[in-house]
Amino acid sequence: MVNCCGLLTVKNEPVPLKSVEVELEVRDHVATVVSTLTYENKEDKPLEAVFVFPLPGDAAVCHFSAKIGQTEIVADVKEKQKAREEYDDALSSGQQAFLLEESEQSPDIFSLSVGSLPPGESASIRLEYVTELTVQADDGLRFCLPAVLNPRYQPQGSGGGNVQVASLPSSLVPYSLAFCAQVSSPRPVSKIESNCSLDPPQYLNTEQTQATIKLAAGHKFDRDVELLIYYKDAHQPTAVVETGQASAKPGTLMGDPVVMLSLYPEFPQAVMSSVASCGEFVFLLDRSGSMDARLNNSKNAQTRIGSARDTLLLLLKSLPMGCYFNIYSFGSRFEHIFPKSVEYSQTTMETALKKVGEMGANLGGTEILEPLKHIYSQPCIHNQPRQLFVFTDGEVGNTKQVIDVVKKNSHTHRCFSFGIGEGASSALINGLAKEGGGHAQFITGTDRLQPKVMQSLRYALQPAVIDISVTWDLPKDVSVTVLSPPITALFQGQRSLLYAQLTGQISEAAEGCVTVKYSLAGQPSQNQFTFSLKPAEDTGLTVHRLAAQTLIRSLEMEDRESREKQDESVKKKVVELSVQSGVSSAFTAFIAVNKGDGEAIQGPLVRRNIPTPGFMSLGMLGSSSTLCGAPRMMACAMPQFQQRGGIVHLAKKKGGCYNLGTHGLFSKVKAKVVRSGGGGKPHGMSRSVAMSCDNPQMMDDEMQMSCDGFDNTGEQCVTSQLPMDPLLQLVSLQKASGCWDLAPALATALGKTSKEVEEIKPASVNQEVWATILSLIWLHGFKIDVQEEWELLAMKAVSWLRAQNASCVQECMDAGNALLGCKVQKDALGL
Repeated sequence: MVNCCGLLTVKNEPVPLKSVEVELEVRDHVATVVSTLTYENKEDKPLEAVFVFPLPGDAAVCHFSAKIGQTEIVADVKEKQKAREEYDDALSSGQQAFLLEESEQSPDIFSLSVGSLPPGESASIRLEYVTELTVQADDGLRFCLPAVLNPRYQPQGSGGGNVQVASLPSSLVPYSLAFCAQVSSPRPVSKIESNCSLDPPQYLNTEQTQATIKLAAGHKFDRDVELLIYYKDAHQPTAVVETGQASAKPGTLMGDPVVMLSLYPEFPQAVMSSVASCGEFVFLLDRSGSMDARLNNSKNAQTRIGSARDTLLLLLKSLPMGCYFNIYSFGSRFEHIFPKSVEYSQTTMETALKKVGEMGANLGGTEILEPLKHIYSQPCIHNQPRQLFVFTDGEVGNTKQVIDVVKKNSHTHRCFSFGIGEGASSALINGLAKEGGGHAQFITGTDRLQPKVMQSLRYALQPAVIDISVTWDLPKDVSVTVLSPPITALFQGQRSLLYAQLTGQISEAAEGCVTVKYSLAGQPSQNQFTFSLKPAEDTGLTVHRLAAQTLIRSLEMEDRESREKQDESVKKKVVELSVQSGVSSAFTAFIAVNKGDGEAIQGPLVRRNIPTPGFMSLGMLGSSSTLCGAPRMMACAMPQFQQRGGIVHLAKKKGGCYNLGTHGLFSKVKAKVVRSGGGGKPHGMSRSVAMSCDNPQMMDDEMQMSCDGFDNTGEQCVTSQLPMDPLLQLVSLQKASGCWDLAPALATALGKTSKEVEEIKPASVNQEVWATILSLIWLHGFKIDVQEEWELLAMKAVSWLRAQNASCVQECMDAGNALLGCKVQKDALGL
């Protein structure tokens, strides 16, 4: 638990945030979120409460108000420094004031200051934001209400200050969560899923286009609340035209109509059926201490680093022959397996797999910027398009710097990003993919990393789309100003959103047309979408605010690029647009002051920092966050090292170190055993342990275990080899070319003996052909439910078989089915 001043009152009572209520309204693929935070001051002194919390990185915060007793105060958006001065002036004069501001380092972190709450008084804060829902690989729309704000690692020398926030075990967080959602769409809702327990959805009409959802009773705010919403015909393009604000001046963004287009390009099937056989694939793996945390709260859950290692196995086996690759890993420093990207072959693949197997979450902090710069400094390989895959739990404090460097190099590569575990920064993960022309994925709860990564690899193997242009065809009296940045990447089935401001006379019957042109596999292609210009009803100003947010983020990035020239003009534009639209930005803040006739609040203010829920994970041991001048402290017991089959037993082995397995192929954690007693044989091991963490100054790179008794020879080492997942066991035996050897290890992976496998082999068949067909039958017969994980490496195996011109394929199929007890047809394998 956390032991830090400022978290509890002098009477050891909880901090004053009492409850959080969240109302979610989803319209097609846009969400409006209203959060109500209720504070109560139970102390005998005036109180200032500070609550630091996460929001989606692309959220447009558009309303902030406070209610004290029967008095409601609505906040205004003002330039940030002016808002801070107004807040301080209000507190110094004894008035109540509220300040909401976005972190200057990361757009998904906000701080809320609640000033001068009198003794015994309550205050309700209402916060509203709108956000686009991201499309997942299975076409689900993802909404995430972040519950966990892990400490953000601030790189050394970056000049930025850490967000000062306390984290508590979720069981000790002294406030509750109530959550309900309404979903509506022109298309029927096919299903709604969540990582949390839900009451059954209540459909409001027979067409199932409207539904309500609530969290089941007893929910603890111990994880992100994630909703996945699935519509029928999800890939239909849509358009929403929204009228301007009546009180706004015509010709301004808020005064004119705005259109939001949701486009889903469809590529020719002939092109999509082919898979690229070239490319430079660079994998960048986070090895900071926090990657040792488990993927979810289950005791048997795999660690983030373990899941990432298993995923790299699948990726390396699925790469096409003829490509190039390299693997980087980073923490407080970074490493790479090869000095530069190498050609993919059996030798280089085996070298990489050996190195990956040795990777642990033992490199300290989260310095992602330097390895990115090093990767971009390497010359690109001719005719080998660079594809960058980034795996991180996304806890960095210099998010904007990282995204900026990706954007500057976006012309040389595509970036695919993966946020692993609760608390991953949506601003970082989405920003990397958006500016890098790739695709973002989040892995939370019981999600498996592997299928999402393989989906992104399929995207990376799609032919690159170049020369993208968008043409608007509108009535002659209507002009258009595009507010979205240019489209730089298109993938089959992936959504592209466009916002545009419309000016002129628009009749109700008018139509517009948008044409997206591009070059695909050397052939010119285009998709066209015609839509009505008639304004939609009851949309409020949702589309305008999302459009304003899109433009604000583009201008903020432009401002960071122009600061070297001491140019303040872009910042001025951001402030003007933020104030006009009522949408927050990095340069503005919401300020509300109660200027009523009540008496000024007397007495010195007591400052209280509101803790956020956090995981008691190994990787969170280190942080330089402080509260009230006291360092943040955590106590941590040694974890249980368990496999599904029970406790792992430690066996003595000469040389090396303890290998403590968790799950998967590369599940090894190194530990140094330190002799702590007299002579004699080891008879037990204590649970005191110092684990690697995000603060390299606090911890060593290796775990140190104290042992109750060892002999006089000094350090002893043991190893434990755990059973491997059968799928990963089979995959690990595949060669880079795509085939398998007929080896005892393969028979074991198939659940057979070597004798059984060899006796039934048709006499005239090559051993590698027989082994490869057997492996494909096993995959289709026993692992069809996770086909997306092995589909690409199976395609490579089939290509190898075709190149052999093997005879007796049907005879092998019959024999293989008989041996394995399957009924897989030859056509199912693609033979």
